[in-house]
Amino acid sequence: MSQFKQTVALRDVKCFALHGYYPEEQLIGNHFIVDLDTEFTPISFEDDLAQTVNYEDLNAIIIEEMKNTQKLLETVLKNIISKVIKLYPFVDQINVSVQKLNPPMPGQVGFSFVKLSYTSA
Repeated sequence: MSQFKQTVALRDVKCFALHGYYPEEQLIGNHFIVDLDTEFTPISFEDDLAQTVNYEDLNAIIIEEMKNTQKLLETVLKNIISKVIKLYPFVDQINVSVQKLNPPMPGQVGFSFVKLSYTSA
């Protein structure tokens, strides 16, 4: 039997935040770019926002969690996923990634990258 899968996603959500393992990173901050994908079986195809994932909610979750300073980006991503699951328990899969632009290390590094994925059991 065929089944529809729907994706609702945000790309290139730009944030300035104070995440970083080293104390100086938490003082000076850095620019970050977040991508977030959700995948689920559509509840219906009615023209009703309550029947899907609202990407405005996803954006609010990203912005809120990027404001909560953490040492590890993995923690930020786990918190984003947890909030998406709480708000949209019907979501089957979530992928969230973050780029830290110009990470403080020797040489020219465009960005560091961390990705975390969730799949419902």
